[in-house]
Amino acid sequence: MRPQDRLDVIQRCVVREMARLGQVFVIDGEVVRGPGTTAVAVREHPGDDGHVDLGFVLHLGRADAPVVWDCTAGLGKTEEEKLANAVRMWATTTASALVELTERRGAHGDHYDHPELPGWHAVQGPAAVFGFGNETLAGWLAEHRVLPALAPALLPELAGRPLNGVKLFLGGKAGDDVAEVRVNGEVCEAASTALRALDWPRGERLCWARLFVLLTAPDAPHRPAAPAGAPAPAPARATVPAAARPRGLFSRWRQARRADR
Repeated sequence: MRPQDRLDVIQRCVVREMARLGQVFVIDGEVVRGPGTTAVAVREHPGDDGHVDLGFVLHLGRADAPVVWDCTAGLGKTEEEKLANAVRMWATTTASALVELTERRGAHGDHYDHPELPGWHAVQGPAAVFGFGNETLAGWLAEHRVLPALAPALLPELAGRPLNGVKLFLGGKAGDDVAEVRVNGEVCEAASTALRALDWPRGERLCWARLFVLLTAPDAPHRPAAPAGAPAPAPARATVPAAARPRGLFSRWRQARRADR
């Protein structure tokens, strides 16, 4: 598939998936424009036709505004099917959290303040748990607070940025597991080691989980501008300390659409 054809497929999939989140996005050249100042950019991912690099732009046109990049992968019989599944995975986990950050309505993600991450507010969308026996891994995630366990390794990576994207990928099977934490797209070895050390269930068959959390400074000026004529946004939803809601952070996994990988 030619680069332009890949871009066309990815952009069309972004429009479709964002519509499922209640967002109207339209293709405009190299980007896909959304409500207000939001947009999604596509970056070429060399070497693997099943990977997609997507950047969610909060303030299009502002050089100093944060762009949340994420790489996703999809499987399929054709390259177009692989790209569609990759974008669907991104929308399920990453885009949901970003839409929740912009809307603050509680419809697409949960809000948490972890005492182990002082000064940072967490926004997380649904977890995507897929593979054989995924209920076991999903149940463990719903019962355990993973992010605070990674806090000592994460905190040094967050300095100097008002908004940080943290992706967690874990799973596999007994004797052949994988645990990776990326902060703003870069692998954090210390956090990945801490994630692998946790006692999440390793079964006899392959199963994985993908999670995306936004860590934001509460007073950071990164909320995008609303489109002209849009209704006033809902007030920020009150947050609950994570310790008071031990099941909450990953409880939305059942809402995630299953994706082939």
